Amino acid sequence: MNDIQKDLVKTARITGVWYLMLAVSGTIGFLAFHPQVYDSTDPEKTLVNLTESESLARIRLLFELAIVASQALAAIWFYKLFRTINEWGAWSLGIWGTMNSAVIMISAISMGAALDIANSSAQSYDNKVALIQLLAQFITNAWGVGGLFFGLWLIPMGYIVLTSKRMPLWLGRILIVGGIGYILTTFIKYMGFANALIDSLVIPATIGEFWMIAYLLIYGIRAANEQTETFQKESDQ
Repeated sequence: MNDIQKDLVKTARITGVWYLMLAVSGTIGFLAFHPQVYDSTDPEKTLVNLTESESLARIRLLFELAIVASQALAAIWFYKLFRTINEWGAWSLGIWGTMNSAVIMISAISMGAALDIANSSAQSYDNKVALIQLLAQFITNAWGVGGLFFGLWLIPMGYIVLTSKRMPLWLGRILIVGGIGYILTTFIKYMGFANALIDSLVIPATIGEFWMIAYLLIYGIRAANEQTETFQKESDQ
């Protein structure tokens, strides 16, 4: 393994660490802690949670900040990893990943504001309820719109994998399908449709993401002289 390949593998593994942090903070923060604090349909319940379970709400906010930071860092390191392989794809991947981080930042700002308002003595109860209802909608829609940028981030990631052949071809295909699934889910939901089957469109993305994380951490990235033989084997399967 030459020095260039060693540097690429090191960069790939650091990228995998940031991506793993994004996956862990997103899973724990959004799926585990978020429902315990925020209820977009019941602002009064959310107000009670913010005041009586302030520590829990602050932990939720910390996870949101971790999502923002790890998404931005993952985007930057993916650019560093792929820029010599596919500069256009690397720029696209970095830009969309950073945009997604910026959108989720709106959610984090809203959470911080909601905590301040809930624990303020300067606002009446009715004002608090109205403001928290508005901020809860900001949080929900930041995540909703974020799905669009997350899909756009997965597509160039998969495209680079497919065209470079430096990672498994099926990984690239699944990432592209998953990215399209995220984009479709976002548009369908904002068209007013609600169905449990809609959420299944992002399943390929979840598979592709955890596969990518594992590959980055375990293998890093294939050397350029390994790609032809490996590509032929995968194409024959």
